[in-house]
Amino acid sequence: MDDALIGALLASTLRVSTPLILCALAGLLSERSGVIDIGLEGKMLIAAFTAGTVGVTTGSTALALLVAMGVTVVLSWLHGFACVSNSGDQVVSGVAINIIAAGMTIVLGIAWFHQGGQTPAVSAEVRLLTIMPGLVAKLQGIPVLGTIVGEGLLSHNIMVYCTLLLVPAVWWLLYRTRFGLRLRAVGENAHMVDAAGVSVKGMRYAALTLNGLLCGLAGSYLVLAQNASFVPNMTAGRGFMALAAMIFGKWHPIGAFWACLLFGFLDAVAIRLQGVTLPGIGEVPVQAIQALPYLLTVVLLAGFIGKAVAPQALGKPYLKER
Repeated sequence: MDDALIGALLASTLRVSTPLILCALAGLLSERSGVIDIGLEGKMLIAAFTAGTVGVTTGSTALALLVAMGVTVVLSWLHGFACVSNSGDQVVSGVAINIIAAGMTIVLGIAWFHQGGQTPAVSAEVRLLTIMPGLVAKLQGIPVLGTIVGEGLLSHNIMVYCTLLLVPAVWWLLYRTRFGLRLRAVGENAHMVDAAGVSVKGMRYAALTLNGLLCGLAGSYLVLAQNASFVPNMTAGRGFMALAAMIFGKWHPIGAFWACLLFGFLDAVAIRLQGVTLPGIGEVPVQAIQALPYLLTVVLLAGFIGKAVAPQALGKPYLKER
């Protein structure tokens, strides 16, 4: 395998993995507090639509990100209102968010832009571009450095690097702070936390707030960094892949990070395989290649969901004893 191919695969893996990592961290924070979040897909989708809409109408990257995160935080609070405040079924609430997001983004897109549910492309000034183009250009032509380091590691936008920093940050928050200790305790034994004088609902709403912020970043990335415009159902199951990565990673930030990189690498390889002819097989069907990441999702869930130990209070509504 030559350096150019390694660099291209590394770059593609990091780009594709970024929204998965953000979404997996969002789900991890929610589920560590005891709240199942099936609605990651829907929140990421509506964040992508919001970022595209605000980016096109205002021409501001910061405003697009802020509004997208605000919308997803509201959706997380809605999920919390149904499940934390009123002890509703957490899976049903999450599925409802997915359905609402899938329908609402298409309806509003058609009504506002008349492009079949798509938004117009955001301008280059709004998009998140590589932050070190000069350094990448200087490294071009240098063996190994130019391809693996330059193209593979240094050719990304700021959100990719912020996402990589968020992984140890979330680990530190969960395992090295009082807030993280309480958050994990709520997901394991909510009655014990309540007896210690800590608000179970408050901790779960705090986790859902962080969840909404990360989902907003994940959805915004799809429009501001990858596609330039919103397309109906553009998340294409990434929220569910992030859930699978979180379970495969055993509800741990580092484990979920490596699982997301695995998904991203497989997706990058699948893109490279399109149009390739294999000896004795012929040209690999595009549909089969595109199904590879989802096939891996099913295999990982089937093979590891029974082995991974979920937080003990996950999915269980907390009813305060009187």
